[in-house]
Amino acid sequence: MPRSESFRHYFRLSKPGITRMVMITAAFGYVMGGRGVDSIGHLLLSVFAIGLASAGSSVLNNFLERDIDALMGRTASRELPMGKVSPENALGFGILLVFLGLGLLILFVNLLTAFLVLVTAFTYVLIYTPLKRKTWLNTSIGAVPGAMPMVCGWVATTQQFDLGAWLLFAIMFCWQHPHFYAIAWMYKDDYEKAGFKMLSVVDPAGYRLFVQVILYALLLLAISVIPAGIGMAGPIYLVGAVSLGLYFVYYSIAFIRTHSRKSARDLLKASIIYLPALFGFVLLDVMI
Repeated sequence: MPRSESFRHYFRLSKPGITRMVMITAAFGYVMGGRGVDSIGHLLLSVFAIGLASAGSSVLNNFLERDIDALMGRTASRELPMGKVSPENALGFGILLVFLGLGLLILFVNLLTAFLVLVTAFTYVLIYTPLKRKTWLNTSIGAVPGAMPMVCGWVATTQQFDLGAWLLFAIMFCWQHPHFYAIAWMYKDDYEKAGFKMLSVVDPAGYRLFVQVILYALLLLAISVIPAGIGMAGPIYLVGAVSLGLYFVYYSIAFIRTHSRKSARDLLKASIIYLPALFGFVLLDVMI
């Protein structure tokens, strides 16, 4: 296999879309924590190291779910089910990336951030991943490591796990529920075939899923404005948080009203737009 081909397969194993979002949220937390950026180099190094560990966790997730991925249409073409990367190489690559990220954090950032990243990787790989086959609560449990990169960004610059970190954790925790429930609704047949106990599988009518979607969208709107109320952010952020929160609620309601795959996809797109857009308002807030 050509070297470029091999690199592409390993790159895909790291779930670059998820890694990119992790790095955006880590940068979000860093800028919020520092109310700006004193050192671009420190920001980039922190975000890169957190991204490395996240990429490694994704590779390990792919390793653990390789047999199940082969059963689902949306994942059957991944590198491990297709035999493009051996399980042994994937395992080694994932562990290497996690430890490279941790090493950079220990040497150049701080121990608390490294510890939180380690806990995040452990929770994602060894708790959330197997729980997908055991309980529908996996989404809420998985939202814990999913919320941690923003916290890690905050701690990278403040060296403190304080109220600000908890607020960022709450924002990310709430955001993930509509995001992942939309995915679960779109691919519920695939998840059922693979034996995943997603809420869309155990409650095929979707009533509990719809309640949680709107509940978390409204909680996100409420919690996201608190930073402006306690001096963590300014008026530009507040305008952005309210506008984007209402935008998110709108698509959540549209999904609940129609129950369609299209409305679930629209909600998913809205959730993907939400975080980078909110980060944009954070940047404007600290620059103006």
